[in-house]
Amino acid sequence: MRNTTIVTLLWLVVLFTACESSSPSLFLGQGLMAGEITAESVILQARLTASDTLMAGDVPGKAGFGYFEIAQSDDFENALQSELIEALPSYDFILKQKIADLEPNTPYFYRLIFGETSEPDQQSEVASFKTLPGRDKADKVSFVVVTGMNYYHFHFGKYDSTKAYKGPDKALGYPALATMKELGPDYFIGTGDNVYFDHPTERDFTKAVEAGKSPHPGRYDGKEVKDETGMRRKYHEQFVQPRFRELFQSVGTYWEKDDHDYRFNDADPYQDLAISHELGIKNFKEQVPITDPKDAKAKTYRTHRMNRDLQVWFLEGRDYRSANSMPDGPEKTLLGIEQLQWLKQTLLASNATFKIIISPTPMVGPDDAYKSDNHVNPKGFHHEGEALFQWFVDNDFLEKNLYLVCGDRHWQYHAKHPSGVEEFSTGALVDNNSRAGRLAGDPNSTDPDSLIQQYYIQGTKESASGGFLWVDVKREGETPKATFRFYDEKGAVQYEVVK
Repeated sequence: MRNTTIVTLLWLVVLFTACESSSPSLFLGQGLMAGEITAESVILQARLTASDTLMAGDVPGKAGFGYFEIAQSDDFENALQSELIEALPSYDFILKQKIADLEPNTPYFYRLIFGETSEPDQQSEVASFKTLPGRDKADKVSFVVVTGMNYYHFHFGKYDSTKAYKGPDKALGYPALATMKELGPDYFIGTGDNVYFDHPTERDFTKAVEAGKSPHPGRYDGKEVKDETGMRRKYHEQFVQPRFRELFQSVGTYWEKDDHDYRFNDADPYQDLAISHELGIKNFKEQVPITDPKDAKAKTYRTHRMNRDLQVWFLEGRDYRSANSMPDGPEKTLLGIEQLQWLKQTLLASNATFKIIISPTPMVGPDDAYKSDNHVNPKGFHHEGEALFQWFVDNDFLEKNLYLVCGDRHWQYHAKHPSGVEEFSTGALVDNNSRAGRLAGDPNSTDPDSLIQQYYIQGTKESASGGFLWVDVKREGETPKATFRFYDEKGAVQYEVVK
């Protein structure tokens, strides 16, 4: 009997040890992400982590190796395989690879094979994306456009803890992400303010509470994140949320940056801050799949022909701008000379039925009168904006179905500039980050004379809500049509127009 007991105990020890050794030592705490998709290529990204949840306000990275497999079927028959990549602390343990030579208009499946050694032995879940149809195919394309993904306001309240999100699904993240997944767009576009460096982190909130201090310091002073470690942490706490991981498992992404995920509110390259201009640029390219990591000189402004009827332009609004404090005039630029010339040349070369320029900041508005950060603001870059509108008119782009989509503003709107150019503002993704918009004719707006026509606006405190813009371009018979539709975060349609 005694010998049997000893054998049983030894067997249990062996079994326990085997179970311990087979437990995963590496995780993909931020899931998988496919970005910057074209008709022939994609950038795949993952981050090796020591946990799949937040630990003391962060998701710590962990060294290892990995490679991506990509195929047209989920059994990965005839799969393409990327090169083996090492996850290093210098790159925040991120694995990123551009994959080329893909087929247009094709669903692809991909996964990561990863591990602690150069012979990786763990396998991720399967994710998917679809390549663009490209200029020769008229197949439908759909995407959602967002801004203002404010983690702190959602989880801890906007200057007030009582205003934090209270739903039982809070741990999953933003409700709008679940709405998007249910709607099933082809692509997700973040126009900037993807994270907020000048707002407290979850760790800041916890430390303040533990110290008996107010976790809401009033208006944030722009110094909450002071270094690259803090910048990276902002993305970790954002993308570890389950609803981001679930959405990006089947939806491709495109990214722009704005002020809060570059340096701080309304930042330009010239202020003296702990986060430098160069670090703001470097961190953005590191944390999202936007440029080939092997191409250090890759631009973040670019254009993609999505299908026969649609071409989109993504603008870069921070890297090349003049100082916000510079007096407005012909020498002051938000886009920079090179980007502005590129924009005009590529617009003139396009024969797409619909041309959509996606800007991190508004160009039509109206906006708050006191600001000096964008093309709408008289003390900002108004001269460049008005000159560009005149160029649109002079080159017949009103007859060429040119439309603007912008982020940055915390309310949804559809408005028309006096020149005739129309703009759609996405509004804030997070309900607690939304606010009432500026109405045309408001003396505290950039349009006190009511020259802008507002077709739709969340212009009151009661009408303001989180949400996003849906865009799809498809053909009905031989007629191409573009639909612009605003949703709130729970999926209720707020406004729709078809062009």
